[in-house]
Amino acid sequence: MEYDVVIVGAGPSGLSCAIRLKQLAAERGTDISVCVIEKGSEVGAHLMSGAVFEPRALNELIPDWKDKGAPLHVQAKTDRFLFLTKNKSFRLPTPPQMYNHGNYIISLSMLGRWLATQAEELGVEIYAGFAAAEVLYNDAGAVMGVATGDMGLDKDGNKTDHFEPGVELHAKQTVFAEGCHGSLTKTLIAHYDLRKNSDPQTYGLGIKEIWEIPADKHSEGLIIHTVGWPMDSKTYGGSWMYHLDNNQVSIGFVIGLDYQNPYLSPFAEMQRFKTHPDVRKYLEGGRRIAYGARSLVEGGFQSLPKLTFPGGILIGDTAGFLNVPKIKGNHTAMKSGMVAAESLYDLLTTGDATSAECTAYTDNIKASWIWPELKKVRNIRPGFNFGFWIGMIHAAFQTVGGWLLPYTLKNHADHSSLKPATDDLKIDYPKPDNVLTFDRLTSVRLSNTMHEDGQPSHLKLKDPSIPVSVNLPRYAEPAQRYCPAAVYEVVEDANGPKFVINAQNCVHCKTCDIKDPSQNIEWTVPQGGGGPNYSNM
Repeated sequence: MEYDVVIVGAGPSGLSCAIRLKQLAAERGTDISVCVIEKGSEVGAHLMSGAVFEPRALNELIPDWKDKGAPLHVQAKTDRFLFLTKNKSFRLPTPPQMYNHGNYIISLSMLGRWLATQAEELGVEIYAGFAAAEVLYNDAGAVMGVATGDMGLDKDGNKTDHFEPGVELHAKQTVFAEGCHGSLTKTLIAHYDLRKNSDPQTYGLGIKEIWEIPADKHSEGLIIHTVGWPMDSKTYGGSWMYHLDNNQVSIGFVIGLDYQNPYLSPFAEMQRFKTHPDVRKYLEGGRRIAYGARSLVEGGFQSLPKLTFPGGILIGDTAGFLNVPKIKGNHTAMKSGMVAAESLYDLLTTGDATSAECTAYTDNIKASWIWPELKKVRNIRPGFNFGFWIGMIHAAFQTVGGWLLPYTLKNHADHSSLKPATDDLKIDYPKPDNVLTFDRLTSVRLSNTMHEDGQPSHLKLKDPSIPVSVNLPRYAEPAQRYCPAAVYEVVEDANGPKFVINAQNCVHCKTCDIKDPSQNIEWTVPQGGGGPNYSNM
């Protein structure tokens, strides 16, 4: 299948890119064919965010979004920023980056579905349930498109009666909008050495639940962020609670994946967080209705890779445009998609764009409001590498003008931060009560995760012996704990410990690919449509 532009990923950046391309074509009387492929069963199925949404980019892309029914219904009203100890909380001044006046509390999956309808009305072809599994290169080494994965294979990779071969999608330009730690983007970064002049990307893991709570505890538009407990002073992390409409709240916890203690479980920390008196008081008498988990990019300005290569570009979270101190990335993701579209349109309409490198995209990103926004806060997140208190003081200094000083703190690879298991005490996590706190398998069921029975595992081990021979004795095999979906476990059989992968549980958070200390786990796409099916995350 041949197109002018193929976009991999139907998230905010990919859909914004598609919409802007078609807008420009309509405005200028040209015809540009645009195809978007999405690995989720439908658009929005794999989209998850907190999310407080800054509408700046949406205002630029679709100025009449209110008249067109965009799902932005709950205006942000009150911001609270708390420091937690085990049993108490202390109100802190809300950092200027976290003021939310004019923003909206939204469901990102619902916004994605709405953006998809806007794109389709403009003539964009969107194919959900088709996972891009391979980058296609031409003889000159330029990207010429992608191939979707084969369908209908058994667990050993053999063809079944339901076999359908993958499809090659060829394009003059291919846009990678895979979201955080994209599986194809990872190969592109290695193939073209796109990090040659940038720091490693760093990540956090966000774990989210949606609750229905009693009406007398609900305050539509209330936004609460916390730092402190249950994190120790060496571990970066914090929470959110956003009061939606219909007596619902979005609650979640983010932990930096540069944490050091191999016994730490992000999922268990999230459950423990809910037991704090100032969190419990909102949830008691309510019920949990949704669960999900997702990694997020935290490296910021200094971890942006080279954005272009022959035949393609990177946009959105797959490039790393999230603003960590603001706790927002959807607006920058959308803007990057729009800038990409404008850059690609000029390339496509002024000559032969096939396999060309769209270098103007990088220049245009630097000329957009994305660049100064990320540059201004570049040192805040890495300042917490020196510990919580130094990080807080440094963040305050940066906020009041320290960002003007010409220094840039370095980022580091998260997988290298774990200490040996003998260096840290085990963490005694309380058992779930199944009222306020829960186990991982019960939680995964709420994510509506499904993978076809019998298909090959999409979680690959470069060396099957490493989990038991290296990670278990040195790190007590941390995959058992960092995965928020209980995918990995170590079981004892007659031959000793055995590493088991329950790939059917995977919620596509990518944490294993990021945090494995031996970098032995490769996250690849499953057969199209597999994974979580989020309706309101």
